[in-house]
Amino acid sequence: MTIRNFDNLLKPASVALVGASIKAGSVGSIVARNLLQDGFKGPVWFVNPKYQAIADHPCYPSVAALPHAPDLAVLVTPPPTIPALIEELGEKGTRAALVITAGIRGELKQAMLSAARPYTLRVQGPNCVGLMLPRIGLNASFSFAPLAGDIALLSQSGALITGIVDWARGRNIGFSHVVSLGDMADADFGDLLDYLASDPQCRAILLYMESVTNAPKFMSAARRAARSKPVIVVKAGRSSSGAKAAQSHTGALAGTDAAYEAAFRRAGVLRVRELDELFSAAEILARQPRINGDRLAILTNGGGAGVLATDRLGDLNGNLTELTKATLGALDAVLPPTWSHSNPVDIIGDADAERYLNALEILLGANEADAVLVMNCPTALMSSTPIAQAIIGLVEQRRKQGRSLKPMLATWLGDAASREAREEFAAHQIASFG
Repeated sequence: MTIRNFDNLLKPASVALVGASIKAGSVGSIVARNLLQDGFKGPVWFVNPKYQAIADHPCYPSVAALPHAPDLAVLVTPPPTIPALIEELGEKGTRAALVITAGIRGELKQAMLSAARPYTLRVQGPNCVGLMLPRIGLNASFSFAPLAGDIALLSQSGALITGIVDWARGRNIGFSHVVSLGDMADADFGDLLDYLASDPQCRAILLYMESVTNAPKFMSAARRAARSKPVIVVKAGRSSSGAKAAQSHTGALAGTDAAYEAAFRRAGVLRVRELDELFSAAEILARQPRINGDRLAILTNGGGAGVLATDRLGDLNGNLTELTKATLGALDAVLPPTWSHSNPVDIIGDADAERYLNALEILLGANEADAVLVMNCPTALMSSTPIAQAIIGLVEQRRKQGRSLKPMLATWLGDAASREAREEFAAHQIASFG
């Protein structure tokens, strides 16, 4: 069915919540509150024969009683009610349904899809946290709302979505779309990737994946999306026990990890192994221009830190760039004789802000480097915070002048001595790590 009627799902102008409730702590009450409080400008209608009104909004006894067909219907009613509700929504004219309800499998799942098919009504879920579209103020979920941004997050795990959204708020990182796919009875990774590939509001796509239901569709959509924007995936179920856990979680066969690894490579999708790597990717994507090559220059005040960074770069198949004679000569002119005279550029433990800036300016202008990693190890000789502030000043100056800024990452090692510096980097939209 490809992406037909996906505008109703991802760009709805009106929403109905079927199963809205006033019962404290229920999914129906939390989703109702989120729909009303997070800034959605379109009409929101509630459906539940038990109530005449919820939060001063009229509540209708049935789908048929709604004043208009909603673009998107959100369903939180018991599993046996879902197929008939999908049928009613289709007859009403609705073309997208978000089924948060869990426990819809086997014959019940087939009945739901059979009810949707004659109307080409698209179904997200079931068994999901919901859908969040911060740019239009829509929070059709039982999660706290994310900040608005230009990164899409697609996940089979609803719990991970709530954790990632909470982490991102603390780092001032926003999203264009947050989609909890759940059991993927209809809408799946292939559909969402195909749609988001051409969405200008989405600059990058993050995936948490346990399984793929339609491999050819996924491969085609992933290739298309990866040609225009970064697509990064963390694939769970790498081990046999993990694969078994994934199957029990979403009800889909996880497949062999080697097959997924090969598929990601062919499609141009970058795979990360751990959730913290997905977090790091989100921060880099939110705060840096796209990196167009793998040649890295490293600037550090500690030789050991530079060696460890080089080792990790090799683990990830990155390329430690070889500095040209011109770049080495420029660095010689501004650095003390004891600097490393190679990449990593070790400017020695007593490096102050001026030395960092002199070296960084040269590396940012070096054609042989696609990106620069700036590292700092805290010492009693020089405070880490003024160095960070000087680097922030350089970046802000370039931004104001409209000068192109090469991707630059900061790693400020330590804890108490570097915490303020990392907070300042985050406040100025510079990706930093400890």
